[in-house]
Amino acid sequence: MDYFVTGGTGFIGRYLVERLLKREGTVYVLVREGSRGRLEELITGWGADTDRVVPVVGDLSQPFLGLADEQISELTGKIGHFYHLAAIYDMEASEESMRSANIDGTVHAVELANKLEVGCFELASSIAVAGLYKGTWREEQFDEAENLDTNAYFRTKHESERVVRDQSTTPWRAYRPGIVVGSSETGQMDKVDGPYYFFKLIKRLRAVLPPWVPTVGVEGKEINVVPVDFVADAIDHISHVKDLDEQVFHLTDPNPLTAGQLLNLFARSATAPQMSLRIDPEMLNIIPPAVRGGLMMLPPVKRISDNVLNDVGIPREVLIHVNYPTTFDCKNTLAALEGSDIAVPPLPTYADKLWDYWERELDPDLFKDRSLGGAIGGKIVMITGASSGIGQATAEKAAAAGAKVLLVARSVDKLEVVKEAIEELGGEAAIHACDLADIDDIERMGKEVLAEHGHVDILVNNAGRSIRRSVALSYDRFHDYERTMQLNYFGSLKLILTLLPRMRERKSGHIINISSIGVQTNTPRFSAYVASKAALDAFSRTIASEIVDDRVDITSIYMPLVRTPMIAPTKMYDAFPTMTPDEAAEMITGAMINKPKKVATKLGNFGELLYSISPKASDAVLNQGYKLFPESKAAKGEVQGKGEPDKAVSTEAVAFEHLLRGVHW
Repeated sequence: MDYFVTGGTGFIGRYLVERLLKREGTVYVLVREGSRGRLEELITGWGADTDRVVPVVGDLSQPFLGLADEQISELTGKIGHFYHLAAIYDMEASEESMRSANIDGTVHAVELANKLEVGCFELASSIAVAGLYKGTWREEQFDEAENLDTNAYFRTKHESERVVRDQSTTPWRAYRPGIVVGSSETGQMDKVDGPYYFFKLIKRLRAVLPPWVPTVGVEGKEINVVPVDFVADAIDHISHVKDLDEQVFHLTDPNPLTAGQLLNLFARSATAPQMSLRIDPEMLNIIPPAVRGGLMMLPPVKRISDNVLNDVGIPREVLIHVNYPTTFDCKNTLAALEGSDIAVPPLPTYADKLWDYWERELDPDLFKDRSLGGAIGGKIVMITGASSGIGQATAEKAAAAGAKVLLVARSVDKLEVVKEAIEELGGEAAIHACDLADIDDIERMGKEVLAEHGHVDILVNNAGRSIRRSVALSYDRFHDYERTMQLNYFGSLKLILTLLPRMRERKSGHIINISSIGVQTNTPRFSAYVASKAALDAFSRTIASEIVDDRVDITSIYMPLVRTPMIAPTKMYDAFPTMTPDEAAEMITGAMINKPKKVATKLGNFGELLYSISPKASDAVLNQGYKLFPESKAAKGEVQGKGEPDKAVSTEAVAFEHLLRGVHW
């Protein structure tokens, strides 16, 4: 008995052919001329004799799949099973391409199978033939499908099965797999599809929150997921069982998970936060469907939702499955598989493998140029506070990546040292000295930069002043708030207002503001510093919606404690775990590559979340830190080195800081 397979080099097809090769007979595989090399690679991987797999060059879009009369004559009467797997399974594909492959391709496959007088036409159909049927869809059902006009994939898969039912003159069987994911053995998958579209969102949650933080999501309806190896095993087995012609087999999971359960399962695999509270979307049914649909079609609403979905890489069509109304029986399949060892493995037994394979091989970020050179090479990057610490480290990294770095600070002597170090390594830098606490001097420097360089591509507002002093010691020190606000807020604000118009004119620009973890955690004793950084945050968030059409990005980096000269007056920080300037610079250069809205540590994000959910609990935690960490001599107005030394930090305080690593107390 010989076999003919379309789509044999596709994802399901390559697994099926591998199983057919364990039986007797020759496997004829339809391929385009340009795909013969791929088939040869697969043959090598299968370890099959070259005469057991015969490539048949053809084309789905052509009558009789493009086979010549002599080829048809040679194959007539030889094919016991004709497996038609070739189709477009991508829900994002155009309707025209789907119709051509899924419907026209099936027409041509059926007419060839009829001509060849095959023993049985085996169609790889899909549960999509049900459309959005409400209730349990049985294997015997077909014409009862509902809402097929929802998308082209539903329509074309339904019509392709109709072609087989109406036009096949040979016996036929149809297999309707659920959403096919990677192998339960290896996790191997060929593309991002189905639940994989949510993996980027899970990865993003993992990046911003510790895995133990509870989150809120949706419960959704059942999503029927099956691994590719089960699908191939089931088709191979059932197609060789006698007396099952003109039957349909649902290759589905008898115990599917809901959307919420499925996402939580993959979140566990990714060590990401899980949805502790899952909301039933049916709650939205209190709003009439016509009203909901009308709201979603409003241009502003559609634009916002499209931006959100695009940001996390989820096609709108995929959302259909979150609240999918159809469940599937599989009694024919279970009966046909009875006595074999073929069954759908529980998703929890192989979810880790699916996530691991996606993260190593399919994550879209793997295929993007994530190099710093690719992001900023040849661009003009202005960095304030570039004479030391974080600013210096960032300037050196940016210059090494091919950017022209504009070094801004008060001290020309220190900037000269940084400039020489950059140039010795082959980088390019220019000095623009400026007192960033002087508004007039900022305006002068800004105009000078625009006149000399034409524009600034990336502005890093790094220069800042920090004051650690409790409010009890600040009643008569209003000037602390003034000078901190003058540099951290008004200085950065003036520089943005000076450079932003040119960025908007050029439809290109990126502003990176170095904020503080204190803005997220509301750290005691830093009321002057945190307020100044929070003001810059609020300004940036407010203008972001005004400049988004001009393709100017704004990023806030909520920097944890970094060992720089700015923290030197607080001697207790000598015992604290801190980030190095080089590590801080990595956060900034990473923002240059990815252009996120915010960059923060997981602890900072948790502090922000805790304050949103339970501000009094947050105050209680912070109050403990306030009591543990003493005032510094500088805060009390005492001269360092004179009088009583600073009190040693207690063991309890050091342990507290290690637990809340990065927070500046």
